[in-house]
Amino acid sequence: MAKSVVLTGGTGLIGSEIFKQLKSKGYEVTLFVRDTEKAKRMLQGAKEYVKWDALQSEGAWQKELEGVDAVIHLAGTPVAARWNDEYKKQIYDSRVLSTRNLVQALSKATKKPEVFICGSAIGYYGIQGYGESVEELTEESPAATDFLAKVCVDWEREAFEAETFGVRTVAVRTGVVLSTKSGALEKMLTPFKFFAGGPIGSGKQWVSWIHLDDEVEIFLFALERKDVRGVLNATAPEPVMMSTFAETLGKIMSRPSFFAVPKAALQALFGEAADVIAEGQRVVPKRLQSLGFTFKYPHLEVALRDILQRGR
Repeated sequence: MAKSVVLTGGTGLIGSEIFKQLKSKGYEVTLFVRDTEKAKRMLQGAKEYVKWDALQSEGAWQKELEGVDAVIHLAGTPVAARWNDEYKKQIYDSRVLSTRNLVQALSKATKKPEVFICGSAIGYYGIQGYGESVEELTEESPAATDFLAKVCVDWEREAFEAETFGVRTVAVRTGVVLSTKSGALEKMLTPFKFFAGGPIGSGKQWVSWIHLDDEVEIFLFALERKDVRGVLNATAPEPVMMSTFAETLGKIMSRPSFFAVPKAALQALFGEAADVIAEGQRVVPKRLQSLGFTFKYPHLEVALRDILQRGR
């Protein structure tokens, strides 16, 4: 089993939780970060805090990859923001170019890692339609052609270059991660608290969600199971429509759920990026289930109750 791990994106929501779990399991973790002082404050107990410019192909960081057992790459500029051409370039480069630079550095290592696990997203599949007739998407479903789909396609292509020099490679296509600290759920909580909550957009779009704890476990599963390679959909087995998501959240919080947030309002705030928040996909984790992964939180109500009770 791999015992030394390089982790990028460790100060993010998912990365920080992965760091904690790796430490609890006895791994030595080297963090590649932009701000080493911030990382030291947030994440105590790393083996090394290495300053890393993801857009530079070379640097002192390269030597830290020599002999490491695994690399988990999660770095990337947040998507849920107002886009312009410059910001879209940041989204793209922070994922695609950073992955290219990491993989090229790994190719030059004398002792290469056993596994390279790279983030990706269900944005790969693009935006689907509405309602019960929408088909389920699996890892075999084709890529879309919009901006985020192109980011994911190119991101994964760079990651799987590691397979060409013998490194087992996994791309984790993450859905909507449930957390009170970030993402769609966090944005929905405030209006619900003030009895003004409801679905985002039409309510008929699909939400492919996952509990934060299951998300972390998927990365550990990919790390520790040597037979796991290729693409994994990191979503719970039961996606729901946004109306159901909002109703379930309202039920748990003892609040009504009929004040819908129209897509036009999101477009005023986020512009082109409103589609990321107001639209969705019906994605299922076919490969994870076939590999025997067990979800701790497969059902939405149980997952939301746990997230809210524990403040995850």
